[in-house]
Amino acid sequence: MAWKRLGHYLPETLAVLLGLALWWALGAWTDLPSFILPTPMEVYRKALHALSTGLLWRHFWATLVEVLLGLALGMGVALPLGYLMHKFTPLERILAPYLVASQAMPVVAIAPLLIIWFGPGLFSKVLICALIVFFPMLVNTVVGLGNIPEEWRDLLRVLHASWWQTLWYLEWPAALPVIAGGLRIGATLSVIGAVVGEFVAADRGLGFLINAARGRYDTAMVFVALAALMLMALALYGTVRLLERHLLAWQANAASRVHRGL
Repeated sequence: MAWKRLGHYLPETLAVLLGLALWWALGAWTDLPSFILPTPMEVYRKALHALSTGLLWRHFWATLVEVLLGLALGMGVALPLGYLMHKFTPLERILAPYLVASQAMPVVAIAPLLIIWFGPGLFSKVLICALIVFFPMLVNTVVGLGNIPEEWRDLLRVLHASWWQTLWYLEWPAALPVIAGGLRIGATLSVIGAVVGEFVAADRGLGFLINAARGRYDTAMVFVALAALMLMALALYGTVRLLERHLLAWQANAASRVHRGL
C-alpha cells in the first residue's frame, strides 16, 4: 500500500528533481553571478536563514491573511449576487455589461486607485483579492444554477417545497460542483491579488519582501518569496479540493449504489 502511494506521486517528484537539476546545470555551465541566477543551494540557505529569523513567516502570514479575507469577501458577495442574477433575468441583463467591462481592466491598473481611495492598509489588499475572486465565483454560480434540469424543479413544485427547501435540497447540491470549480480558480488567483496590492503599497507581505529583495539585488530572497507564494497557492488549491471531496461525497456514494443496483 505504501509503495503504491509513493508510486502515485513519482511523476511529480521526478519532475521537481529534474527541474532542480536543470537549474543547477544552467548556473554551473553559464557561470552567472548569484544576483542574476542563484544556485538551488544558495536559495536553500537563504530560505533556512529567513525561516530561522522569522522573516519569512512574518511576511507569509501577512499575505495569507489578506488572501483568506479577500477570498471570503469575494465569495460572500458573488454567491448571493449570482443567485439573484439567476432568479431575476432583468438583473443579469443590467449588471452583465458592467461585470464584463470590469474584467477588461487589469487589476494592476485598478490597484493604485484602491490604494489611494482606501489607504495602504489591510482593507485595500483584501479588496483587491476579492475583486479577482469575485468574477469566476459569480459566473460559476450563475452557470451552476442554470444547469439544473427543469424536471427536478418541477418535482419540488409538485411536492410544494418552500423556497428554502428548494435552495437547500436541490439548487445548492446540484450547483456545488460548478461553484467548487470557480472556488479553485479564485483560491489561486487571490494570491496574485494580494501580491499586486503589496507591490503598490505595503510594509509587510511576500510582495513587499520581493520588492525589498529586488532593490538589494538579493535574487535568492526573491526566489524564496516566490517559492512561498507557490506553496501558498498549492495549499489553498489542495484545501479546496479536499473540501470539495467532502461536500460531494454523497455523489460518489449515490453512484456506487446505482452501480451495485445495476
